[in-house]
Amino acid sequence: MINHFASTKNQSYPTSTLYVTATPIGNCSDITLRALHVLALVDRIAAEDTRHTAQLLARYNITRPLISLHKYNERETAQRIVNFLHMGERIAYVSDAGTPGISDPGARLVDTVRKAGLRLMPIPGASAVTAALSVTGDWASTFTFVGFLPTKPRHRTARLRVLASRKEALVFYEAPHRALETARALAETLGPSRRMLIAREMTKLHESLHQCMLSEGQEWLTLDPNRLRGELILVVEGAIAPVQYIVHQRDAILTMCLSEMPLSAAVKLTVALTGASHNVIYTRALELKKYRSSKICAEI
Repeated sequence: MINHFASTKNQSYPTSTLYVTATPIGNCSDITLRALHVLALVDRIAAEDTRHTAQLLARYNITRPLISLHKYNERETAQRIVNFLHMGERIAYVSDAGTPGISDPGARLVDTVRKAGLRLMPIPGASAVTAALSVTGDWASTFTFVGFLPTKPRHRTARLRVLASRKEALVFYEAPHRALETARALAETLGPSRRMLIAREMTKLHESLHQCMLSEGQEWLTLDPNRLRGELILVVEGAIAPVQYIVHQRDAILTMCLSEMPLSAAVKLTVALTGASHNVIYTRALELKKYRSSKICAEI
C-alpha cells in the first residue's frame, strides 16, 4: 500500500510559525494530506469555534490543545498566540470552514504575527470562492471578491452602486435568510440583464448550481423552499464596457431597421438615431445583411 503521507512528512515545518490552514467547506473528504499532517504536528490549534474543530480533529484521531479565536476576541488572542510563537511553538489557525481570513476571522491574526516579525505559512485547500468560480464559465475569468453585503438596505444599495461599473465578475457570500432580499437588490441596482450563478450548499449532499439572469434570481429562489436553506455564493457578471454597450445598441437598432425597410433607409434612420457616422453604419449594415443571407441559405 502506498504511503501517501511520506512526501508530506519529509517537508520542512519550521518552528515559531503560524500555519494558516484550510479545512473542508462541507465535504469532510476535502481536507488535504498536508493539512492533516500539520494539524497533528503543531503544538496547539487556534480555532474560530473550538467545538466545531474538535469534531473535525476527532474524525482523524488528532488531539491537540485548542485556543478559541473568533471575531470578538481576535485582537487579544492574537497577542497570546504571538507569545507562544516567540517561545518556539508551531500553531495552526483554522476557521469553521474553508480558508481562514476570507470573510472569516484570521486576517487580524495574520497582521499581528507579521508585525511581530514571525513566520506565516499558508496550508491551502478548500475555498467556496474558487469552487464556485470553477463552475461559472468564461464570463467570470476575472473577478472581485466582495463577500457579505451590508445587512441594512441603504448601506447595501450604496455598496452595490460603487460596484455597479466594475467590469469583472462580482462574488458575494450570502446567508439563506437574506438571499431573496439580496437577489432583489442585485437586480434593482446592477440591472436585470446580467448573468448570475447561484451556488448553494457547495460540496454538501444537497449542492445545487443554477445560472440565470439577475431578473430571474428571486423567482428561482422562491420556487422551492429548499433553495433558501444553506449558505450561498452568488457570482454576478460584470458591467458591459461603455464602448461595447454602445456598439451593441447600434447593432440592435440597425438590425431592427433592416428588417423593416431597405438598406439605404435603414442606414439613414440609424445614423439619425445614434449619431454614428454614415460610413460606419453603412459598412456594418452590409455585414449584417450578408450574415442574415448566409444564415438563411444555411437553414435552407
